[in-house]
Amino acid sequence: MKNIVVPLIFKCLACLPLSAARIFGAFLGYCVWLTKGRSYRITLLNVKKCFPELNDLQIRCFVRESLIETMKTIVEAGAIWSHSAAWLHSKIVAIEGEDILRAELAKGKGLLVLSPHIGNWEVVGPYIANISPLTVLYQPLELPALNQLIFVGRSKLNISLAPTNRKGVCMLLKALQQGTTIGILPDQVPDKGSGAEPVNFFGHPAMTMSLVHSLIERTHCRVVSVFAKRVKGGFNIIILPAATEIYSENLNESLRGLNLCVEACVRLAPTQYQWEYSRFRSLPLHLRDPDT
Repeated sequence: MKNIVVPLIFKCLACLPLSAARIFGAFLGYCVWLTKGRSYRITLLNVKKCFPELNDLQIRCFVRESLIETMKTIVEAGAIWSHSAAWLHSKIVAIEGEDILRAELAKGKGLLVLSPHIGNWEVVGPYIANISPLTVLYQPLELPALNQLIFVGRSKLNISLAPTNRKGVCMLLKALQQGTTIGILPDQVPDKGSGAEPVNFFGHPAMTMSLVHSLIERTHCRVVSVFAKRVKGGFNIIILPAATEIYSENLNESLRGLNLCVEACVRLAPTQYQWEYSRFRSLPLHLRDPDT
C-alpha cells in the first residue's frame, strides 16, 4: 500500500502551484514543530550546539523556521521531479557566482560540485546539467514506485546517476577525467567503513566523508559549492568558491576545508539547512556528546 500511496501523494503535490505547495509545506512544518517529535528534538540539539550565541527565544524561532523550511523542501520535491526542465528553469529567480563555476570548469580538470542539504538541493542538479554533463551519486529507496519517480525526475537533461558503490565511484572518476562535472552531497554521514574522519563542523567533531578528498587527490579536479536558496517566486542559485584547505594533501586539513565549504553555504541561509539530520552521530566513543 505504501508503495502506491507515497508516490501518489508526491504526484498530487506536484499539481499545486509552487506558492501553494510552500504554504502547505509551512503548515506541515508548523505541525511538526508543535508535536515536538524526533525531528524537533534533533533540530533543537543541533541548533543549540552550533549556535551557542543564540538565546532561548531565538533558538525557539530558529527551530520552528527550520522545520517549516524542511517541509517546504519535501513538498516542493514532487513538482521538481514531475515538471519539465523548462518549468524548473523558469523558477530560478537569480544566479549568483556563475562566473566562478564557469571559470573553474574552463580549466578542463573536471569540476566537483558540493551541494549541501540546504534550500532545495533537487534544483541544483538540473541547473548544473544545463551547463555541463553531470554525474551524481544516487542510492535507490526501498519503495520501487517512489524510487522510479525520483530516478526519472533526477535523470532530466544530461544527468547520469551513479550507484553508491565502487562502480559509482568509478563513474565519478571517469567524469572528472573527461573534464565534466560531478555532484556530491557533502554533509551526509557515511556508512560505517565507507571512509570518514571526525572533523570539526560548526566547532564540533562530525564524521566527514573522505571521498571528496580522494577524488581531488586522484584527478586534481576543481571544486565549487552550489545551493538553491528558497526565495519568493522560486530559487536563487548561489555558487561559492571552495575553501583553499580542501585542496590540501593532508586528509584532515582537506576534510576541514570540506566542512568550511558547507558552513559558508549554511551561513547564507541558516534556517534552510536540514538541521533535523543527525549530523553528529557515529562518532568514536571518546568524542560523543551524551546529549546527541
